[in-house]
Amino acid sequence: MKKTTCVLLKALLIFTFFCLPKPIFAQPGNEYKVASIGFYNLENLFDTIDSPTTNDVDFLPQGRLYWNTPKYVSKQANMSKVISQLATELSPDGVALLGVAEIECRKVLEDLVAQPDLKDRHYQIVHYDSPDERGIDCGLLYQAKYFQVLGSRAVPVPLKDPRTGVVDFTRDILYVAGLLDGEPLHVMVGHWPSRRGGEAGSGWMRAAAAGVCKYLSDSIQAIDPNAKILIMGDLNDDPDNKSLTQVLKARRMADDLKPGELYNPMYDLYKNGNGTLAYRDSWDLFDQMIVSKGLVNKTAGGWQLYNAHVFRQPWLLQTEGAFRGYPFRTYVGDIFINGYSDHLPVYLFLLKKKS
Repeated sequence: MKKTTCVLLKALLIFTFFCLPKPIFAQPGNEYKVASIGFYNLENLFDTIDSPTTNDVDFLPQGRLYWNTPKYVSKQANMSKVISQLATELSPDGVALLGVAEIECRKVLEDLVAQPDLKDRHYQIVHYDSPDERGIDCGLLYQAKYFQVLGSRAVPVPLKDPRTGVVDFTRDILYVAGLLDGEPLHVMVGHWPSRRGGEAGSGWMRAAAAGVCKYLSDSIQAIDPNAKILIMGDLNDDPDNKSLTQVLKARRMADDLKPGELYNPMYDLYKNGNGTLAYRDSWDLFDQMIVSKGLVNKTAGGWQLYNAHVFRQPWLLQTEGAFRGYPFRTYVGDIFINGYSDHLPVYLFLLKKKS
């Protein structure tokens, strides 16, 4: 344990660390422990209070969307309902960790984990304000009885326009290092730049975000080639786009990964017609969870990837109208329809042999 902790401390470099009690896992079955991790884009989880430093004007009681307390309360209940059911087929206590995107501030996460459907899990929060103009951030929720946070930071994503040379910043990559049932795990949560302006014209921005994740991953694996790394988020690209395949080097097959390459278990899901959001009657799988070789290399021991899923339930889809079959979201245009999100959540299972 001293050796692995030392490696983790070196990878964190300038981070500050905290020690928590050792977690105890529920252990279904006779041979393996099970851990589940998820990601969910919460689609504009804003409070109703004006923030003077961000452009949240649409999500105010007198704003374009008339975002008020009853709507906020309903949104929180809807989000907690979804999260409470993620991965419960193998993990009755739900996901041990949950990456989230499109949250305005820490307070909305505090309200979320206090919801009746979630409060008994005692989720803790990792969150940093990002430079996003609208003020939407990423965060990580975790059950402290399963995951010990050792350190975290917000990693900037500089965007240098290839045409003008002007540098701007998008949402940070949230990096968290910790121990999952006593075993080192590195987690990155991202919300890569959108396709506004077209897929081709904006692709360089997602490549930049992918490059930051690749740099972090390579730096960690340079210290520990068998490091267990999980990159998750709304990447605004599909598994077969260049940002994933060429920059991040996330592969479709887990076998024979070369040094620095990652495995994308969402790739086959996508090719089999699964998606997490719909656009013009076509499904994309932007919400992804990508793992390092250490999580698919059985000789490395410890936690290993079992499988990945899109959480697709009939009640998460619209049942009528022009967007029938699409994710049941909060608004259609300016009309409040009291749904969940325009994205479906994703999750995966990790297994580890009992000692």
